[in-house]
Amino acid sequence: MRKLIAAALLATTAIATPAFAQEAEMETTDEAETAGDLPLERVFASPGLNGPSPRGMQLSPDGRYLTLLRNREDDLQRYDLWAYDRQTGEWSMLVDSEAFGPGRELSEAEKMQRERMRVGSLKGIISYQWNSDGESLLVPLDGDLYLARLDGTTQQLTDTEEGELNPKLSPGGKFVSFVRDRQLYVGELGGAEAAPVTPEEGELVLWGEAEFVAQEEMGRRTGYWWGPNDDRIAVARVDESPVGVVTRASIGAEGTSTYEQRYPAAGTPNADVRLFVMDPDGGERVEVDLGPERDIYIARVDWAPDGSKLYVQRQDRKQFKLDMLEVDPATGASSVLFTENAAEGHWINLSDNYKWLSDGSLIWWSERDGYGHLYHFADGEWRQLTDGDWVVLGLLGVDEAAGKVFISGTKDDVLASQVYSFDMANPGEMTRLTDPAFVNGASMDGKAQTMTVVRHNTNQPPQYYLADAEGTRLAWIMENALDADHPYTPYLASHRTPTFGTITGPSGDTLYWTMIAPEMEEGKQYPVFFQHYGGPHAQTVTRGWTGAMAQHIVDRGYIYFEIDNRGSDNRGVAFEKPIFRAMGTVEVEDQKAGAEYLQTLPFVDADRIATYGWSYGGYMTLLMLQQDPGLYAAGVSGAPVTKWELYDTHYTERYMGTPQDDPEAYAVGNALDNAGNIADPLLLIHGMADDNVVFENSSALIGKMQAEAVPFEMMLYPGQAHGIRGPKLSLHLWTTIFSFLERNGVGPEAE
Repeated sequence: MRKLIAAALLATTAIATPAFAQEAEMETTDEAETAGDLPLERVFASPGLNGPSPRGMQLSPDGRYLTLLRNREDDLQRYDLWAYDRQTGEWSMLVDSEAFGPGRELSEAEKMQRERMRVGSLKGIISYQWNSDGESLLVPLDGDLYLARLDGTTQQLTDTEEGELNPKLSPGGKFVSFVRDRQLYVGELGGAEAAPVTPEEGELVLWGEAEFVAQEEMGRRTGYWWGPNDDRIAVARVDESPVGVVTRASIGAEGTSTYEQRYPAAGTPNADVRLFVMDPDGGERVEVDLGPERDIYIARVDWAPDGSKLYVQRQDRKQFKLDMLEVDPATGASSVLFTENAAEGHWINLSDNYKWLSDGSLIWWSERDGYGHLYHFADGEWRQLTDGDWVVLGLLGVDEAAGKVFISGTKDDVLASQVYSFDMANPGEMTRLTDPAFVNGASMDGKAQTMTVVRHNTNQPPQYYLADAEGTRLAWIMENALDADHPYTPYLASHRTPTFGTITGPSGDTLYWTMIAPEMEEGKQYPVFFQHYGGPHAQTVTRGWTGAMAQHIVDRGYIYFEIDNRGSDNRGVAFEKPIFRAMGTVEVEDQKAGAEYLQTLPFVDADRIATYGWSYGGYMTLLMLQQDPGLYAAGVSGAPVTKWELYDTHYTERYMGTPQDDPEAYAVGNALDNAGNIADPLLLIHGMADDNVVFENSSALIGKMQAEAVPFEMMLYPGQAHGIRGPKLSLHLWTTIFSFLERNGVGPEAE
C-alpha cells in the first residue's frame, strides 16, 4: 500500500509533509478569522506558504551544476528546469515548460503512471536526466522528449501523438530509450530515429514497463535497465493475461468513461513477469532463469559496476523471503547468492538502500536484527555496519576510495532524522553531519563528494543547501528564510509551535504524539481536530514543519493532534508487526488510547473530538467510529478502503495473507460488516475516478449504510482520483469538512 501512504502523506524528496499540507486543503469564514490568522483561501493560493518546493535535485556529472525543478510563484503546480552554476553562483532557467511544451494531452498510460507517482496534478517538467557528457539533459515534456543543452539550445527528439514512457539515456550517452505502445524503443542519440527492439505481442503483453503492483506497491517504476557499458539491456516482459479484469468507471462531471483494467486483487493471479537480456538493437536476446516458481515478484534489478553480472531480487508471493540472484548476462543462467528471510510474524520490507561496490561486494539494508541496519557482504561473509535501537532511513552514498559511507537515520531522535558518516573499517564511530535542531534528509552525487541537504523544523519551512562530505554548508540552494518577503511571514503572528509527548499504549509500547494548540484562555475548553493515518510504512509524528494547513486548523480554534500507533514506520520490527494478519485492530486501539489521553486534559472538550483521515486514514475513521461509538464527536473518512478483497495483491497480502488462506483476518479488517454500528456523525468523501482505492469501496459502504438506515453525509468529486487537488477543489473540500463539523456541534464556536 505504498500508494495509500503516498496519497495520504505525499512524501517529497528527503522529507515527508503531512497529508493535508499538500493533498487536501481548506477554507475559512470571516467570523473564524482574527488579525494575523491564516485564511483558508490563502492556504492554496500562489505563491506557496511553505516557500519554494523544488523537486529532482541533481548534480551534473562533473559536479559544476546543480539542477532542479522549480515551481512558479504564480502557479504552484507548474515546474521548469533550472540550473545553478557553482562557479559563478548564478541561477538560470534551462527549460521553460511553457515555451517548449506543445500542451498535448497525455496518454492514459502516462496519466496513470503519474498518478502512481503521486504527481498527477503537476504540470510542466516532472523529471529529467543528465547525459554522461555533462553538457545536456533529457527532458520529457507533454508526452514528447527534448534534449536541453547548457548553451541554451533545445532539440526535440520525438514528436508523436503517442506518449513516451520511462525515457532514459544510456549510461554512456550513446542511446536514448523509452516505452511506446507496449514496446521498448531504442535509438542512437543524434542518429537514426528510435525503433522498437522488442516484439509486438498485442494488448496484454508489455515490454519494458513495470506491472501495476510494481509501480504502485514495490517502488519499481521501470521495466528495463541499461548495462553500464551501453552494450546490453535487461528488459521485463509482462503478460497481463492471467490478471482479472475490473471495469473501472471514471465518473466525470459531464460523462462517464469506463476502463477494462487488469487489476490483481488480493488472492487473484498476478501478471506473469519474465526478464530478458538483449543488445541495444534487440539482438542476442536471452531469458533470465528466475527459477521454477512463476508466482513471484521481480523486486529489483541491478547491474554490477563493470557489467559482468546482473543481480535480480526475487521475492516470493507471500513476501516472507527475498533471494538475491546472480545472473550471467550472456546466457541468463542464475544462482542464489544469498537469501533474506522475514522474522516470524513479519514480512520482507523492500528497500533501495543498498549498493554494489566496484570490488564486487555489497552494502545491504536488512531488518534481520529487528531494526533496519546496514551490512557488508563480501566473499560470502556478512559484517554488520550499523546497529542499535534505531533505523537507517537511507543509504546516501559510498566514497569507495576513502572507505566512507553516508546515511540518514534516527540514531539521535526517532522524531528527527539526521545525516551521518562512518568509515567502513571502523563503523562504530559515527559522525553526525547535520544540525539536530532540524529534521534532515539528503542526497549525494555518485562519488559521494557533495550532498544536497533538506532540513526543516517546527518553526522553519524546508531549507535546501549544498554541503561537502564533512557536512559543511557550501552554498544555499534555497535558504527559504522567514524574512519580510516570505509568503508565510504575514501569518507568523498566529503561528503556534507544536509540542510533543508520549503515552503508554494498551500493549505497553511508547506512543509518540504531537499537538498544536491555539493561544488558550484560562478555564476554556477546546475542540480537537484528531488527524490520523494509522497504516504501515508511515510515520506522521516528527519534529518537522507541519505546513500551513495545520496552522489554519489551529487558527480556527481547534487543537490539532496526531499520534503514531503500532504498525507505523521507523520503530523496528517488533513495533511494526502487530498488524500482521490484524489490520483494523491494534492501530484502532492505539488511536483510542490517544483520544482517551486527550479526554484527561483540562483544556480539551472531551465531547468535541473530531477524527479525520484519508486513504488508510479514511479506513481508520470508519473503524474508530464503529468500535467506539460516542468516543469521537464526528468522523471524516476520505477515500477509504472498506473491503480488503478489493485491494491489490502485493500490498494487501503482505499484511493480510490471501482471502482463501486467511479469511478471518479479512473478516476482522472489513469496514462494511459493522457499518450499522456507526452512531456518530460521518462525512464520507471520495473521488469518482480513483484508480487507487477504487470508488467501489465507498459505493459498497453507501449501500450498506443506506440498507441499514444509518444516516451519514457524503461529498463526491467527479473526475478526481485518489487525491482531491487544486486551489478551488481544495477550498471546496475543506469548506465541506468544516461546515460538517460545525453543523454537528464540533466547531470551535459550539461553546
